[in-house]
Amino acid sequence: MGDLYALDFDGVLCDSCGESSISAVKAAKVRWPSLFNGVESSLEDWIVDQMHIVRPVVETGYENLLLVRLLLESKLPSIRKSSIAEGLTVESILENWSKLKPVIMAEWDENRDALIDLFGKVRDEWMDNDLATWIGANRFYPGVPDALKFASSKLYIVTTKQSRFADALLRELAGVTIPPERIYGLGTGPKVKVLKQLQDMPEHQGLTLHFVEDRLATLKNVIKEPELNKWNLYLDKLIEAGDWGYNTQKEREEAASISRIHILQLSDFSEKLK
Repeated sequence: MGDLYALDFDGVLCDSCGESSISAVKAAKVRWPSLFNGVESSLEDWIVDQMHIVRPVVETGYENLLLVRLLLESKLPSIRKSSIAEGLTVESILENWSKLKPVIMAEWDENRDALIDLFGKVRDEWMDNDLATWIGANRFYPGVPDALKFASSKLYIVTTKQSRFADALLRELAGVTIPPERIYGLGTGPKVKVLKQLQDMPEHQGLTLHFVEDRLATLKNVIKEPELNKWNLYLDKLIEAGDWGYNTQKEREEAASISRIHILQLSDFSEKLK
């Protein structure tokens, strides 16, 4: 009958960490000008470098803003407003982000929707003013554009990224057009809800269902839903540092112990879509 692949975008198809980190610094300067204006470029570079390490904790783009400010506060005691910034390490962020995030949101009196809007606006302005540089700050993983172009399987993008950014990168950087009704971006609901919608569509009955994701927590949420037990689940595996996916060694070891989850190499991924 054929196969249906629901694919996460960031960390599965595209490495957007460079772009999202730079966009977060730009947005932080708008949101907290008194903290970020005057920050030396060497410190900005350090923040962007650290963002590559803590990227696995990010579920939705606005969290990048919180992370760049938290990293800045960890470096500069004079501007510190958060009780958790002192002595903070990237390891503790990786371990405890789900607990840290609500604390800093409250201490900084921040609003999730306002941060999402700002992050999107800053990216839109960058795209409008200098599309080539914005596109160039992203990269698709090796072999992925061709795998998407020549796929015989039915493909859907299921992402917490705003759809317009995923669409622009697919078209401009990968040279791939995926119809907008097949891109489920930020605002279309949790991924478990989207997977339920996809499996219930009449035209998908009889297809073998596959979901490729780089966040272990998301795959564990799918496993909790008995209705979704038809889905084959894949966690992409980092082959070399920075090569594929945003997950940690600890998460990959945990995933390997869960029988429902297949660990997927990049080369296997391209082969599967054929």
